[in-house]
Amino acid sequence: MDIQITAEKIRAGERRALARAITLVESTRRNDRALSAELLVAVGTDHQALRIGLSGTPGVGKSTFIESFGRMLTGQGLRVAVLAVDPSSTRSGGSILGDKTRMDLLARDRLAFIRPSPSQTQLGGVARRTREAIALCEAAKFDVVLIETVGVGQSETAVAEMSDLFLLLLAPAGGDELQGVKRGIMETCDIILVNKADGDLKPQAMRTCADYASALRLMRKRTQDPPRETHDFPKALAVSALQEDGISTVWGEIQTLATWRKNNGIWDARRARQARFWFKEEVRAGLLSKLTSDKAVQAQLAVLEDHVAQGKIRPTQAAELMISKLFPPT
Repeated sequence: MDIQITAEKIRAGERRALARAITLVESTRRNDRALSAELLVAVGTDHQALRIGLSGTPGVGKSTFIESFGRMLTGQGLRVAVLAVDPSSTRSGGSILGDKTRMDLLARDRLAFIRPSPSQTQLGGVARRTREAIALCEAAKFDVVLIETVGVGQSETAVAEMSDLFLLLLAPAGGDELQGVKRGIMETCDIILVNKADGDLKPQAMRTCADYASALRLMRKRTQDPPRETHDFPKALAVSALQEDGISTVWGEIQTLATWRKNNGIWDARRARQARFWFKEEVRAGLLSKLTSDKAVQAQLAVLEDHVAQGKIRPTQAAELMISKLFPPT
């Protein structure tokens, strides 16, 4: 791959070049990692897209919402990139990567780009290289980048560390609604969307939305930290992705919050904090990779693993012993 030519094609908005580049940055091969680092420098950082993270439980309608929301944006002439993370099998490591089939109308839109990626072993609902994929989409001059998490539970907050706004999608009539998502992810999200507010479910959706709105107001009152938003955010809204009802209202609220953050210095401060966070994460991942690829370290780990399995030593003690061998106390 010619890095400079590929970078020029990406900046010109060529979709095939962008797809190949994302494949490159997702590769774990040593040579590809060096090339991807060179490519990310070559494409530059001239353009900023609005990064929107989206999470929610399986079956809540994330793909339907993204298609309706994305088509509304492209209808306004905006270029939209969707980075959808699919769960990987813990046994085979494979992923279905079927998001394009669930967003067939948006996938055919000339102003949209959809890229499914496997989560592999990455926790937090995103793939290891999602952040680099976002940077490539920004270089390709996309106006909005939507990051869809795998949707597996209550700990998907990593997407909040790579997005400008974080949307949490919930379904009505799920039973014990306020326990369905714990405080951690509720404190992280900017807007809660109660989907499927149509047909027989509409009254339940409106009640669920009101419940979450009350919970968010209580959370804002009880926090001891300085307020991070205007008095209206985070907030809860009811939408119907299937009937495209309330979608434009969501976009209006997103623009309101984004504008407020930019005008009050929060936008740049948030991105700077995220950059520091991912720097530390890359250092941790790099150190772990170096350690586990060392044959001497692997041999020591194997011995300690056997001792742990045989009950000769507790896991915590074995870990402390391993760390003390790697980094002897001075």
